Amino acid sequence: MSTKKKILLVDDDLDLLEQNKLLIESKGYEVITANSGKEGFEVFKKVKPDACVVDLIMEEHDSGFILCYRIKRDDYGKNIPVFILTSATYDTGFKFGASTSEEKEWIKADALLNKPVVIEEFVQKLEAFFELRK
Repeated sequence: MSTKKKILLVDDDLDLLEQNKLLIESKGYEVITANSGKEGFEVFKKVKPDACVVDLIMEEHDSGFILCYRIKRDDYGKNIPVFILTSATYDTGFKFGASTSEEKEWIKADALLNKPVVIEEFVQKLEAFFELRK
C-alpha cells in the first residue's frame, strides 16, 4: 500500500495534464488524473484524494468553479485542499484570488495556481495545508 499523498489533477488539456502529472509526481506525490469536471467528480468520490487541483476552464467556462463547489460541499472534500489552476488572468485580464476568507468562500477553493505551474510554489502551498491539518 502506497503512503504517498494522492493528488487529483483535473484538466481537459491532455498535454498539460500529463506534463503537470509528471511534475507533481517528481515531488513524491501519487497523481490521479481526470480530463473533465464530470469525470473529476466521479474520480474524487471513488479515490478520496488528499488534495485536488482543478483547471478553471474545461468543457464550460465555469467547469472548474462547479467542480470545486461540488467537492467542497462533500463531507470529505471540505477537509482537503482544493486548488484552482488557471490562465484566466493572462487570457482575459480578469483578476480574482483566493487569499481572503471571502474570496475562498466565493470560489470554493483554497488557493489559485497560475499556469504554467511553478512546481516549487505548488508544493509549498500544498505542504502548508498539510501542516495546518496536523
